[in-house]
Amino acid sequence: MKTVFQILLWASISGGIGSGISSCRPDPLNDLTPEDSQVFITNHDRSVNFANYKTYSLPDSVVEVANDRQTVSMTPLDQRVLDKLATTMTGLGYQRVSGKDSSDLGVAVMKINNSYVGVTSNPYSSYYLNYWGYGGLGGYGGYSPYYPSYYSFYEVSDTYWLIQLIDLKHPNTADQKLNVVWQAQVRGNGIFDETSVDSIITSVFNQSTYLKGNKE
Repeated sequence: MKTVFQILLWASISGGIGSGISSCRPDPLNDLTPEDSQVFITNHDRSVNFANYKTYSLPDSVVEVANDRQTVSMTPLDQRVLDKLATTMTGLGYQRVSGKDSSDLGVAVMKINNSYVGVTSNPYSSYYLNYWGYGGLGGYGGYSPYYPSYYSFYEVSDTYWLIQLIDLKHPNTADQKLNVVWQAQVRGNGIFDETSVDSIITSVFNQSTYLKGNKE
């Protein structure tokens, strides 16, 4: 018992020292500006030549996704995102057409706001009875102790922008599906601030240099 106690005491002291040391260190995440925390994830179909597309259509609203629920959103923030996307796509050489006309590419914009609730179990170990001198399992008057599990609940929120380019020129008529040929996710702090829209959209397309329309 003395040995066990000394080990636990040393672990406690070491943990306290470690906590003290870590608490004195600056947390690099606390020093990040909203722009530094932002992450841009882009992916595309590498078999596609984006110069083969000439026109695009862009709806006048944004789809807001909250878990299994989808609604149409048209806030000033949404309008600013759509306007910046239109300016950028046109600057890349694609011609915007109305939704009623036939277009080569469709631009879809989504605000994702998903929340997940989970549960985790924290069971007691039989070691605790041995630690307090009861001899572990079967060591307390011949009884086998029962160790109830205690549960903790947690909630995770996942919020980000999702922008997609959809191939309307070559629909999959057999499966009645449309192929997503390019996709971008924008994550981080400040991504839903109107003042961040221009820099966010610019950063997304700066790392997608293959997006160039045929200007002929």
